[in-house]
Amino acid sequence: MAFRPLLPTTVRWRPLEGDGLEHLTIAPINTATGAAIRACGTIIGGRGGSPYGVFYRIDCTADWAVLSFLVETTDGRRLALLSDGKGHWQTEDGLALPQFDGCIDIDLYGSPFTNTLPIRRLEMMPEDGTVTLSMLYIPFDSFEPVRDGQRYTCITPERLYRYGAEDRVFTVDLPVDADGLVIDYPIYFKRVDA
Repeated sequence: MAFRPLLPTTVRWRPLEGDGLEHLTIAPINTATGAAIRACGTIIGGRGGSPYGVFYRIDCTADWAVLSFLVETTDGRRLALLSDGKGHWQTEDGLALPQFDGCIDIDLYGSPFTNTLPIRRLEMMPEDGTVTLSMLYIPFDSFEPVRDGQRYTCITPERLYRYGAEDRVFTVDLPVDADGLVIDYPIYFKRVDA
């Protein structure tokens, strides 16, 4: 089943353990280079005994390839990187980051939203099998991006996807809505009304 064209949308998720909330607004935008997508979110939470407050902005092409992201914490840490949408990254100052070559998508620790990026970009069907991806992963404790292998499989055309760590230590089935946004992330997050 295809996803519907994106309209301005606001959703929230809460963690299943501990306190916290993610508030996301996502919408199509027009840029000098054409149509695009912007996601802006705020996350408050804590895992492993470390509380965090984070704001993020992710800009994507109209077909969901990440072009840039900014992540800022309430304690003043900041990370902003740019991409050509084909998996070539650089800092805001133009320093190339070849260690992330091939990472088209990003994964923010503590956010079920970033699962939407590969799900929408790939538009997989069950007959497509499993796709292994290299993600640019940003942990909220160190803010040091790392390369992370992840696997996605479309289980049913009714929008159920299996996410797994490449090392197969963790696997979870993610139902998504007509926008490709996660509804339920078992053991970690649950959608709540905005």
